[in-house]
Amino acid sequence: MSSNLVISPFFTIGIALGAFGAILIFGAIAALVQARLLRFALRTLAGLLLLAMGALASTIAFGIQGYRALTREEVAAQISVQPAGAQRFEATFRFPDGREAVFPLAGDEIYIDAHILKWKPLANVLGLHTAYELDRVAGRYEAIQQERSSVRTIYSLSEEKPVDLFSLRQRYAFLAPLLDAEYGSATFVSVNRPAELELRVSTTGLLIRETGTGPK
Repeated sequence: MSSNLVISPFFTIGIALGAFGAILIFGAIAALVQARLLRFALRTLAGLLLLAMGALASTIAFGIQGYRALTREEVAAQISVQPAGAQRFEATFRFPDGREAVFPLAGDEIYIDAHILKWKPLANVLGLHTAYELDRVAGRYEAIQQERSSVRTIYSLSEEKPVDLFSLRQRYAFLAPLLDAEYGSATFVSVNRPAELELRVSTTGLLIRETGTGPK
């Protein structure tokens, strides 16, 4: 289990609400055995409500795994690009957590997109702020005809997770009171020589800046 998940306030709230809900359900069963129908009904309703609220809190806790909190513009990755032939290049990603990944790409440009979650003030009070997750990297052709007919290269940058909050928000309206907006952001730049790039992300989306020229 992720340490970020364990310390998430929503995970803690979800466990607590679920525990209280379970206690009430057991109490309702005991009341039913004693033929106290009103007490059984009240405890059942309260227990189910707490279980539902606990499930929602836990869903949010699991769903934000892989997302990074964003309070200002920050570096999402350092990227080294190296041409490897006609419309071929290699991109080496170095992430803030120390991970490194290499992707062979085809095209004239490097393309990167991300998911961004913007929370409403109510969620901000509970400790949730605008967050992002890099989604994919791909090679992009300048000519539309080549984009349609030439070799396509695309790789996932996101982490595997049991619950995808971005997809859940698109499918279900019950998260609307907490999420202000959920949207995708993308950026791309030409790759025609070795270069060092910096992928940055802010509340307005992604951008790529060149920080230096790579080895020739």
